[in-house]
Amino acid sequence: MSGQSPTLLTVDSRLSGIRFSRRVYIPRITGTLLCMLFISSVLITQPTSALMWVLLGINAFVWPHLAYHLSIRSANPMRFERGNLLTDVVLGGIWIGLMGLNVLPSVVIVAMVGMNSIAGGGFRLFVQGMLLQLISAAVMIGLFPHRLSLMTTPLQLYACIPMIVVYPIALGYVTYVTATKLADQKRRLMQMSTHDGMTNVYNRHHWEQLLRDEYEICRHIDEPATLALIDIDHFKTINDSFGHSVGDEAILFLTEELRNGLRATDVIGRFGGDEFAVILPDARVTDAVEIINRIRQRLAEKRLTQTPQLSIRISVGVAEYRPTMNQYHDWLKAADIALYMAKNKGRGRTEVA
Repeated sequence: MSGQSPTLLTVDSRLSGIRFSRRVYIPRITGTLLCMLFISSVLITQPTSALMWVLLGINAFVWPHLAYHLSIRSANPMRFERGNLLTDVVLGGIWIGLMGLNVLPSVVIVAMVGMNSIAGGGFRLFVQGMLLQLISAAVMIGLFPHRLSLMTTPLQLYACIPMIVVYPIALGYVTYVTATKLADQKRRLMQMSTHDGMTNVYNRHHWEQLLRDEYEICRHIDEPATLALIDIDHFKTINDSFGHSVGDEAILFLTEELRNGLRATDVIGRFGGDEFAVILPDARVTDAVEIINRIRQRLAEKRLTQTPQLSIRISVGVAEYRPTMNQYHDWLKAADIALYMAKNKGRGRTEVA
């Protein structure tokens, strides 16, 4: 059975929801506190019961923390947090009604909670929120018709300014941080999909794509290029005699020497096990053999850390691009045949196709 198990998918989904709740947490605290400022500037101009002031305090100082903790403890934090966003919208509608539809504070609430809804759930959540906000505001106006007062005073205008200025900046910062993390995650996923996890050189699938691209360049521009396939000699014996940790060290040892000895333009790939492949653009076969021989010499002069008595020997098959090759597979096959020849002739050598 392929793919992730339902349990792992559930865990991933829950962690994603918790991260979403954390992103919403600070903007909600900021928004409710700033809303309290201009809502208070309206309520003080009207007869307001102690209960309303208590509810406003709960909305500003308790609700953001309650919403966060309930969300991260729920079975589905993502869904729960979207419910919290709708609760924000309803609470906004209630305060719009209790402010008597005071124009500027009401518009600020509509804009800010609408921004949250779009950011948290897209257009669908936004529409749902606007409908709920309209209903909740209408209910409050119906219950307290005497509070209807559209006029915004200069004091109320000034009280709205912090929300208008600070909240979009706070939300923009959260969005920036989220976008940066997503970009980093995308880069990591791209790295994982194109590189070998052990050696950090290209994996076979991606390396063959690059070989195909190089083949097309050679075919259309008539530039030289050479391909080299490399095997560690007697690698199975190394693993069997000294253990897989020594085998792994040998692979990393060869990878390091390839990086140090090849040009910056050369492309290294790992085919799996102890087999490596290198594309040498703009290089004739004689150039490639010279480069490989220098690497071979450095390998012969060094010893593995765990087994100083053991040196790394390699067999190499080299093939230069030829116009008679009908596809890049022909090029790869030519290098593979040359590698087979190197092994048959006693290993520790380079053969040219």
